[in-house]
Amino acid sequence: MKNADIVILGGSAAGVTAALTAKRHHPRKSVLVIRKEKEVLIPCGIPYIFGTVGSPSRNLIPDALLEKAGVEILQAEALALDLQQKSVVTDCGAVSFERLILATGSDPSVPPIPGTGLQGVFPIVKDIPRLLELQQALESAQDVVIIGGGFIGIEFADEIRKRGIPNVTIVEIAPHCLSLSYDTEFCEEAEEALRARGVQIRASTRVQAILGEAQVEKVLLGDGGELKADVVILGAGALPNVQIAQMAGLELGTSGAIRVDRAMRTSEPGVFACGDCAKKHSFFGGRPSSLKLASIATMEARIAGANLYGITRENSGTIGVWSTAIGDLALGTAGLTETAARGEGYEVVTATVEGPNRHPGGMPGGAPMKVKLVFEASSGVMLGGQVRGNSAAGELLNVMAACVQQRMHAEDIAMFQMGTHPALTASPVAYPLTNAAEIAIGAMRNRP
Repeated sequence: MKNADIVILGGSAAGVTAALTAKRHHPRKSVLVIRKEKEVLIPCGIPYIFGTVGSPSRNLIPDALLEKAGVEILQAEALALDLQQKSVVTDCGAVSFERLILATGSDPSVPPIPGTGLQGVFPIVKDIPRLLELQQALESAQDVVIIGGGFIGIEFADEIRKRGIPNVTIVEIAPHCLSLSYDTEFCEEAEEALRARGVQIRASTRVQAILGEAQVEKVLLGDGGELKADVVILGAGALPNVQIAQMAGLELGTSGAIRVDRAMRTSEPGVFACGDCAKKHSFFGGRPSSLKLASIATMEARIAGANLYGITRENSGTIGVWSTAIGDLALGTAGLTETAARGEGYEVVTATVEGPNRHPGGMPGGAPMKVKLVFEASSGVMLGGQVRGNSAAGELLNVMAACVQQRMHAEDIAMFQMGTHPALTASPVAYPLTNAAEIAIGAMRNRP
């Protein structure tokens, strides 16, 4: 029987980060990653395989990250866990461990509609051969229908249009694409950008069925309308991959994910879980969270990897920080949107500012930037923020996330000492975070 002190099951974002963290914190321990894939895709980069990047081989997590750190990789399929014997049963034999981290990720959610098994219908799996099949199908496609207007849906739509496919349509059941991720005004800007790039959007529309004999031919909509389709892409979310954990008797949460505490410990001593397979709780009040993001997975992995032989880190909950890009338009959210905050029962004050992201605005790289901040009205604590701009918006979003995580007040943000430069940032006189905080402070003071 092969053995390792620390075994990580799963080799994607959470698994790689857990392995690196474990090796850094416990350098005298041997660390082994077990994964069934020969090569591991960067999950968030999958839509870009079909346009900007061009092939799965250019969207891989390099094994050198693990090899340089002294982490061993075993390509094998895990079949079962023997928790009594502390071993993982694989198709290449059993592997014993002292500590185990489950980072088995998630699988695409397939909506319960007829026709999802037809040829030409593709759930987005993290599997290179299947993605190559999709790439080949798109070579001759004229009509592509994407079911779901979340991040997967809009990013696939934008990238596929770059291939010159004439008819690309997103079907979204909600009133707007991205409506779970942004307030309405940001969703509308995203949709406007998609339409300008040739993507058709059918919002407030349900898919009734996917039709065809063996090969997909069209999509039947809930209103009786039909869309021609050579290819259908399912972008309807993901479900935690917990089969091996469930077979071993580990406790699951109400969401179906592996139950973990704030130290990422499962119900079995010495066994941890992180990433999409692990249960989430919200930073805002501790309620269950369904968010599945690489940033959350890697944060949880850094907790699990550090805590293997003694608790040094705890999970304060999922904030939710995400972004997307449509051409030159970038959109991001950190924490709660105004809509989400009100839905959680908060009384809020918001402030929105818009201006150039360079000073003067005519500097190279200049573009309009909009920032919206959300504060709890009674305390002034920042609950969230949204940004719209060009690529420069990405790092400003991360600053906003830090403000939320540290529970900063509007006064703290108004007194923020930023570094500015004409070629790199907005003006210190009109810096969007401080100006939005000042506006919010005024609104809070003038509340009845």
